[in-house]
Amino acid sequence: MKFKQKYNNFPFNPSKVPFFYGWVILFAATVGVLFSAPGQTTGVSTFTDYLIENIGINRDQISTAYMFGTIGSSFILTYAGTLYDKYGARWVGMAAALTLGFVLLLFSQSDRIIKAIVPENSTVYVGVAITTCILFFFMLRFSGQGVITMVSRNMLMKWFVARRGLVNGISSVFVSIGFSMAPLTFDMLIEGTSWRGAWLLMALTIGVGFFLFVFVFFRDNPEDCDQIPDGEKHGNKEHNVIIKPFKQFTLKEARNGLTFWLFVLPSAIYAMFITGYIFHLVSVFGEAGIDKERALAVFIPISLISVVLAFVGGWISDRIKLQYLLYLMLAGMVVSLIALANINTGFYYYAFIIGSAIPSGMYNVLLSVTWPRFYGRDHLGKITGFVMAIIVFFSALGPIVFSLSYSHLGSYSYAIYALLGIILVISAISFKAHNPQDKYEAES
Repeated sequence: MKFKQKYNNFPFNPSKVPFFYGWVILFAATVGVLFSAPGQTTGVSTFTDYLIENIGINRDQISTAYMFGTIGSSFILTYAGTLYDKYGARWVGMAAALTLGFVLLLFSQSDRIIKAIVPENSTVYVGVAITTCILFFFMLRFSGQGVITMVSRNMLMKWFVARRGLVNGISSVFVSIGFSMAPLTFDMLIEGTSWRGAWLLMALTIGVGFFLFVFVFFRDNPEDCDQIPDGEKHGNKEHNVIIKPFKQFTLKEARNGLTFWLFVLPSAIYAMFITGYIFHLVSVFGEAGIDKERALAVFIPISLISVVLAFVGGWISDRIKLQYLLYLMLAGMVVSLIALANINTGFYYYAFIIGSAIPSGMYNVLLSVTWPRFYGRDHLGKITGFVMAIIVFFSALGPIVFSLSYSHLGSYSYAIYALLGIILVISAISFKAHNPQDKYEAES
């Protein structure tokens, strides 16, 4: 028996559940992505000012530590994907839960750890503080944003084929709502305890509670549990769209095709844009004379619209080519970038909300559904690990790119227009983003 199949029937046998176990996987995968929130930018940003104040470093220094920690984590995500292919969602998910819980514990004591290593009045204090933060951010981003997210999404995509888009849409609704509530929830934890207490509580919840949750409910392949995807047999096509691959691609074969990059790069640029403007949100909107309250107010309507789009996009992705959803995502990014570069309290403010909601909804669909449909399940971990590595790498550059644009060129608009130029180039050749399975259909 393969290691990833070990204890599949403990504490219960999924095949004995009186309904298709894929619906339990839908619940478990959604919970999994939600528990990655402390490792996401929205989760980190809530604690940024507390770290600055208690560690004794400035905003540029912690931004730099965040960037290098995130970039470092991106370099080993492909390897994490290889481990996922070998050991499965359950075991890799448990390891990631322990890692995330441990690093949250470290962050709760980060200032004390640093000051125990070197006195605060030492000439090397800042260097040690930044290095320590880089290490902690590396562990946080790798386990949270990287591995837990990848494992949860891949597991869900393996259990469904014909309804893959639908279940992803259902999951995205709850994930979007959860992530939009995360900053407020974390802030309430801080107000109710302290910044240390909030991280300690999350460390215990994830390191123990979520660890056990993964062991009980996560399962890797339906075939390992004597079931088949969707609970019924399907052909390769549904609604005249290829949903089940004819060929299983390796990572090398996948990234040798133009289609792979036409789907990866928009998601990577979107991640870069999101982390960049959110990290400097108050300053970006303040440059246009918009106050903090009105700046923060964009998230509620963006979340509401993107939740609807994610569900509809997921449902319709089972019936149309993913290329059309890519067009929609690119169009939304063009609108949001132009609007943010010219942001005001009128037309562009509302255009930014609508424009941002579109790629937010499509991102959740394309990031999950594309890879198993286009490249198969055999090497899904390695392929999605590489995809996540690129996205995480680009997301790490967002804050520093926006910061340099403002500090050296005097405006955030230069960074925004640079991203717009890249998106326009991708849009111009996006008509070539065909499913690579198309050419294998006739051969089959």
